[in-house]
Amino acid sequence: MSIGVIINNVNVSTNIESVSLSGDTSKFNRTLTLKLVATEDGRKRSLTINEGDPISFRYDSVIQFVGIIFAYEISSNGSISVTAHDSNIYFAKSNDTRIFVNKKASDIIRILATDFGVWVGSIADTGYVIPYLRLSNNTLHDMILKALTITRKQTNKRFFIGNKGGKLTLTEGASNTKYLFKDGENLISASYSRSIEDTKTQVKVVGGKSGKETTVIAKDDAKRKKYGVLQALEEMDEKATPAQVKQRAQALLKEQSVVAEQLSVEVLGVPEVDVGTPVYIVNGMTSTNGGYYVTSVNHEYSTGLHTMSLELTRTYDLPAIEISSDEITRPKPKTKKSTKKGATKK
Repeated sequence: MSIGVIINNVNVSTNIESVSLSGDTSKFNRTLTLKLVATEDGRKRSLTINEGDPISFRYDSVIQFVGIIFAYEISSNGSISVTAHDSNIYFAKSNDTRIFVNKKASDIIRILATDFGVWVGSIADTGYVIPYLRLSNNTLHDMILKALTITRKQTNKRFFIGNKGGKLTLTEGASNTKYLFKDGENLISASYSRSIEDTKTQVKVVGGKSGKETTVIAKDDAKRKKYGVLQALEEMDEKATPAQVKQRAQALLKEQSVVAEQLSVEVLGVPEVDVGTPVYIVNGMTSTNGGYYVTSVNHEYSTGLHTMSLELTRTYDLPAIEISSDEITRPKPKTKKSTKKGATKK
């Protein structure tokens, strides 16, 4: 099992001490962190690294990462720590204001990638045409996330942003589990937790014109009986109708009545496992046998060993993001004032 790293066309593989490749659902990009030695005798620097340098990482001769160095740190003993991101990072680092009319999420992704210099690879067709989307001073990441969220609500399809060989990819979520991690075979350790610290058993939503507000209280009776009254309060604007207030209360209760569940595992590495990958876990002590989706992954590579730390969830959802009605409502065209026939202008 060999590690290969090239920085700015220089092969630094023999200088590498460790490699970590990570990603999670809160961002589109993956991050590569390296520890390497930049001296041969402990006194003189033998390797120069700069921010902005291109970098690639191979494992067993298979390309795993192509990106750009964003930060490095060197110490007096000649050791260097390097942080690099793939090109999807530009979606998080750039803001813009855009209006999209009759565009699919996949169209929006292609447009933004092209305009901001991100190379495009395979982009799945998201299908649903979004009639109108106006986004003011949003990061490109949030623009794409909102477009994918609208698509998910309409089609119930999951799509994942990735980066392969330095090119942006969009793939439809897989439903079939390909990877099994099991006690005594390839599962090293597991940790499972549940918590109601942030759970709400009822919600109160208030909205509408001042003095004529609509108040709706939605309850999860089973959880309220078991855990007690844990209430969330949300105030909507004056434009909210009684039906919208009721709908929001029901949606908010569904979101916030969930008991937080987290499964973390350390397993033998599989290079293809990434955010969104479906896996199956068999662990007797935690009694967490079943299928999960990867929400966070950290690959650790060293000579002869590849391990992964995974955060898992039973169902995969896009990170929550607020989409206002103004962002998806097309403004009504202004009517032109007509002049009466025969009227003369002064």
